[in-house]
Amino acid sequence: MSAPPRRAWVEQIMGMPVSLHLRGPGLSAPPVAAAVDAVFALLRQADAVFSTYRADSDVSRIRRGELAVADAHPWVAEVAALCEQARGRTGGWFDAMLPDPGGAPSWDPTGLVKGWAVEAAARLLSGHDFCLNAGGDVVVATLPGHPPWRVGVEDPADPSRLAAVLPLAGGAVATSGTARRGAHLFDPYRGAAATGVAGVTVTGPSLLWADVYATAAAAKGATGLTLLPGTGYEALLIEPGGRRHTTGRFPGTCAAV
Repeated sequence: MSAPPRRAWVEQIMGMPVSLHLRGPGLSAPPVAAAVDAVFALLRQADAVFSTYRADSDVSRIRRGELAVADAHPWVAEVAALCEQARGRTGGWFDAMLPDPGGAPSWDPTGLVKGWAVEAAARLLSGHDFCLNAGGDVVVATLPGHPPWRVGVEDPADPSRLAAVLPLAGGAVATSGTARRGAHLFDPYRGAAATGVAGVTVTGPSLLWADVYATAAAAKGATGLTLLPGTGYEALLIEPGGRRHTTGRFPGTCAAV
């Protein structure tokens, strides 16, 4: 079977590269261009609303006490409700109340926002064969007769190598951990940085929830995969020393240690 035609677009949004790959005929047609533009426009708007690095964002104004959630963009109330759901689903290991630079608790939904925004953008591509990748968090869909997408999982100890390869016809992959960004995760039970996981990759039907479970598992540490049974999500967790753990039905082909 010959490979279908393919085209890619890349933009820098939310401080990271966002790439969109499409496969199939007619990729230069105006409706395709409109869909691509809509995907990137939604992600830019999400950044404008939720970024904690932009002083004028709704979230920054809420954190300063200048704006109520009820008066913010409607997305904010939706995300706030999802953050509460995420806290409940993970037994508190996902928590949007994080210490600010001064150490005081502050609402920070960014651990959920990327997955939520990219999933919303992916819905604009319904009917297309696509791979949407936002800084390593991925949503894919295939058309009948097309091969699955192959999603590589970076080895946290050596970015030049892959720890696993996941063949996906549809669904999502999200990764969290300390390998790329250091101790940026927070253990809500110890009240300290979470450093027990180099990388955890979660795959399942929804990027929003894959991202939540990856963040929660990384916060919990080496036993983080105990959060996954019964959720419909599977994962690979790698400790800082290189020890690996997988859930029973993790679909990836793991590389040798």
